Amino acid sequence: MPDPDPARPPVLTVGILGGGQLGRMLALAGARLGLKSVVFCPDPDSPAFDVAADRIVAAYDDEAALADFASRVDVVTYEFENVPAATAAFLDARVPVRPGTRSLAVSQDRLTEKTFLTELGIPTAPFRAVDTLDDLTAAISEIGFPAVLKTRRFGYDGKGQVKITDPDDLAHAFEAMNGAPAILEGWVPFRREISVLTARGLDGQAVTFDVPENEHSRHILKFSRVPADLRAETAERAEAIGEKVAAALGHVGVVAVELFLLETAEGERLVANEIAPRVHNSGHWTESACLISQFEAHMRAVAGLPLGQPTRHSDVVMENLIGDEALDPERFLAEPGASLHLYGKAEIRPGRKMGHVNRIRPRTDRR
Repeated sequence: MPDPDPARPPVLTVGILGGGQLGRMLALAGARLGLKSVVFCPDPDSPAFDVAADRIVAAYDDEAALADFASRVDVVTYEFENVPAATAAFLDARVPVRPGTRSLAVSQDRLTEKTFLTELGIPTAPFRAVDTLDDLTAAISEIGFPAVLKTRRFGYDGKGQVKITDPDDLAHAFEAMNGAPAILEGWVPFRREISVLTARGLDGQAVTFDVPENEHSRHILKFSRVPADLRAETAERAEAIGEKVAAALGHVGVVAVELFLLETAEGERLVANEIAPRVHNSGHWTESACLISQFEAHMRAVAGLPLGQPTRHSDVVMENLIGDEALDPERFLAEPGASLHLYGKAEIRPGRKMGHVNRIRPRTDRR
């Protein structure tokens, strides 16, 4: 084999597990850096396929397809946290998987996740494991009303959870879990929701984006606003939480921690809600308001490239376009200060994220 041409830069190929909008935006960001992407997803209509160098359409347990995937790429990353453990382990034996399998294992199970956060000294809602109705009765007697019963795995956007406000709710809430292992969490009387997004490189260096304030509608994120309405010292504590979580996981790439902000007599207090071991919907604003987006930061990290500094140059409001809100893109394209990103999904459905729009304005804070 001839020696590589020294005048030609090496081209890394990143394999992406999952073909949704996050995979699409990762592939786009990687292309700007000269990285090629191969997307692996069982859905032949995956929107990420449209912007990737190559694709593999196969089930996540198809070992022949996974072996082919591993042979085509230099590193594997993922766009969703419910990658089957066996899939991650199969690939990790053949090619680096970044973030690592520990980040998946912790974030896939809410009980494991809450235990991990508690052991790090990061406050969470009180929680108890629930496998039987008797477990639920005992847990609610300790935690009290109101509380939320959640499946330990596979819940998102408010799915797989039931609020419990009085004893009459217990049996119904337990039945709603359909026999799945569950966790009871105490109700957190939060003033607002925020998140922190940290990118961590192979060398352990970490950079953290400014903290967004998040507003949900029907359990789906609707708006993220930066700067958030919180004190500077609270933002610093949030950033420290993100970096602490990333380091403890040995995470490589972007990790998001969703946080509740409470007002107490002692001042603002943070309580951790969930970890997402990937790029996150509440970071879409970084595409328009930062020198380096969360997607570019993630691809830099998994490819072993310098992270750079994700400096924010503008104030911004990100709005998710859900369902038929994306039917009239011209109105966003004509709006001054607005940057539209549509995901290329073939079918519009109620509750489905179809795109987002970032509205920027000159930066007002100089923290």
